[in-house]
Formats: sequence, structure tokens, C-alpha cells
Amino acid sequence: MARTRLGSRGSFSGQVVEKITAAETILNGDSGKVFIIDASGGSAYTITLPTTLKAGVNYQFKLKANGDIITVTAGSAIIYGQVLSGDASTAKVEESGGTAKTSVAFAAAAEAGAQVDFLCDGTYWYVR
Repeated sequence: MARTRLGSRGSFSGQVVEKITAAETILNGDSGKVFIIDASGGSAYTITLPTTLKAGVNYQFKLKANGDIITVTAGSAIIYGQVLSGDASTAKVEESGGTAKTSVAFAAAAEAGAQVDFLCDGTYWYVR
């Protein structure tokens, strides 16, 4: 496991924060966590969401450094939503009638602090 726990539940937020530094499969039991994703080792990697979808499961991913190239994949599950790019334009993750998207990537142009929130309804993933 390539995770480091950065703290415990804070009294003000109730969230657990962990750092991920290599390829990882997230579990349903990780729901509610904030993950600081870090590719400072120089290698791009993929984080895989659970394949057993459960309603209410949610995660937040935050990029630690500029240029970290990380992909979050939902396997075969469809991801709906929109992602705001660095130039303030909006790119749809899933377009009606278009090709279903199953992953979201932090590209080389992404800046530290960029984040994606995932929420599952038991059938699909939703991002913002």
C-alpha cells in the first residue's frame, strides 16, 4: 500500500487525510477520505475506484504539486459530471449520447491544489 496517513479526524472537519504516492486501489471503506495525490517520484500512476459500487461512497482527490500526472479510473463504471480546467473552460466528463468516460486525469498542466470529488449513486460515479 502506498499511503501515508497525514492525520486523524480533525475536530473541525471530521475528514481523514491520506497521501497516495503510487498506484492504488481505493476501497469502499475509504469513503469520506481526502487523498493528497503525489507523483513527486516522477512516475505517473493510476488510482482505481472500487468495482463494487455503493450509494453514498465519496472521495476527494487533491493534487500535491504542479505537473503531477495522475489518473483516477472507475473501471467499467461510467463517470458523469464536469471538470473545470485551468483556463476556466469547462470540459464535460460524459456527454449525452457521447462516449462514456471511465476515468479522470490530472494532466501535466494541472496545478497544485487541483481537486476532483467523486460520489457514487450505486450505479454511476459523479464528479465535480
